[in-house]
Amino acid sequence: MNAPVSQIKKTSNAAYRTATPPGFLPEVRSPDFEFPEDLPRYWWDNDPAKTLLLAALSASFPPGERFFIDTVRHYQNQITDPELKKAIRAFIGQEAHHSKEHKMMNGFLEERGVNLSRLEREVQWFMNWMRKRFTPERQLAHTVAVEHFTALMAEEFLLKYDALDEMDPRIAPVWAWHAIEESEHKAVAFDVYKSVGGSEFIRVTEMMFVSVMFPLFSSIHLIQLMKADGQLGNLKSWAKGLNYMWGKPGVFRKLIPSYLKYYSPTFHPWDNDARDLVDKAKKRWLPASLQG
Repeated sequence: MNAPVSQIKKTSNAAYRTATPPGFLPEVRSPDFEFPEDLPRYWWDNDPAKTLLLAALSASFPPGERFFIDTVRHYQNQITDPELKKAIRAFIGQEAHHSKEHKMMNGFLEERGVNLSRLEREVQWFMNWMRKRFTPERQLAHTVAVEHFTALMAEEFLLKYDALDEMDPRIAPVWAWHAIEESEHKAVAFDVYKSVGGSEFIRVTEMMFVSVMFPLFSSIHLIQLMKADGQLGNLKSWAKGLNYMWGKPGVFRKLIPSYLKYYSPTFHPWDNDARDLVDKAKKRWLPASLQG
């Protein structure tokens, strides 16, 4: 993580101007979610594949969020724009809370027999591998790419469609809160990357790498959890999940145009301004104490 500062400063892009809305800052919230003992085992649409897919993603969050924080923090002292400095602090605060709350959720699910600790160790191994093998610039590009994925999933998947309505109402607010904050801070790592003169080649090729590894890890982990839960042969659940993601409504299929925009040299995460969608989600899903 410790590339020579002089080397990085030479690539700084003093002319960069962000497309983030002026004055917009992510809000750091301190939730205190509780997970009820009588929560159904399959708390999303009473469906194993859907539920265990989100459980697998939750297992990846604690090590992933720590990696994202470190990649942005590495360049923090090189940022001179006061608004971006504030945004970085907010990004770090939000990601730290995501890690904490999902660690608690994962522990709760682990106690109920969902083996997420193995998955978390595998993701941690991969994060450590990248720390050793990737330059700080490519590590930050990895964060930028994954943040684009998570923002798309938050805005176009969790907030726009009926996923939250299909969840048990006692766990849906956790996912709504996370989705809201993913949208709020979706451009912070990108703006840091562009501000320090990050390579377009590295930005694009790292997205290609993420586009393979993200679905690969998610699929392997889902299969592991379905097998452990005795649901690997549940063809009805597999078919239902595949149809939801790729058929009708096909929420993942509908992400493809927004995903492809990332490869444009003029791309910016705020090309998709989802503030209205996020504001509606805040009013519906967040307790008053977290709405700001």
